[in-house]
Amino acid sequence: MTQSMTGKIALVTGAAGALGLASARLLAARGATIAATDVAGADFGPLRAAVPDAARLLVLEADVTDEAAFSAAVAATVENFGTIDIFFNNAGIEGPVAPIPDFPTDAFRKVMEVNVIGIFLGMKLVIPVMARAGHGSIINSSSVAGLTGSAGLSAYVASKHAVLGLTRAAAVEWGPKGIRVNCINPGPIDSRMMKSIEEGARPGAAAAAHDAFAATIPMRRYGTPDEVAGVVAFLASDDAAYVNGAAYTVDGGMTAA
Repeated sequence: MTQSMTGKIALVTGAAGALGLASARLLAARGATIAATDVAGADFGPLRAAVPDAARLLVLEADVTDEAAFSAAVAATVENFGTIDIFFNNAGIEGPVAPIPDFPTDAFRKVMEVNVIGIFLGMKLVIPVMARAGHGSIINSSSVAGLTGSAGLSAYVASKHAVLGLTRAAAVEWGPKGIRVNCINPGPIDSRMMKSIEEGARPGAAAAAHDAFAATIPMRRYGTPDEVAGVVAFLASDDAAYVNGAAYTVDGGMTAA
């Protein structure tokens, strides 16, 4: 039986993207109230359509790398809903695809800023809210790139390895206070991000790149955002009450091969 999340408050970053949208939609379907953030100009239309009850959805524009802006988003969530029970710390970018000697240094810094500093700031600002309540579940978005290497994606790989380290550090630090911290490690998922990586890997031949990536997966296909959202919802729920410091692969067996 699917566990109800009625009465739970969930904060989701990167909520206009594929994984953020799917996860917010599923958490809301199970009863959670959603505070959703993404950068200015992001399309929140699909999320508003998925959660039409305005009393259960708060949409906030905030860049996760801007501590003051994201602090304001956390404060607004608490002001509107009282607390934060679930935090899907999900915002991230892929960066360009290029070998290390050709990788633009500014682009490397940008990926690290969003994918590492953003994850760190999210936990820095949300953990005190959860600590006051004495409980909470944080789910950080890493990737299979946080477990293995991948040519041409040095910044993304480095950043996602860092997310795994931050997750483990936070789990040890805050487990005694009732806060569980885990991460998800998706493989290739049908999304804008994978389309960008495919085009970067084989300019003008993205379809061939898709087929090559899919061939490395034992299930011979990409995952869907909804399949990732199911794992996020499990980790957010009390069914995962003793799961802390874990890295959950959602990759069709890619890292098992």
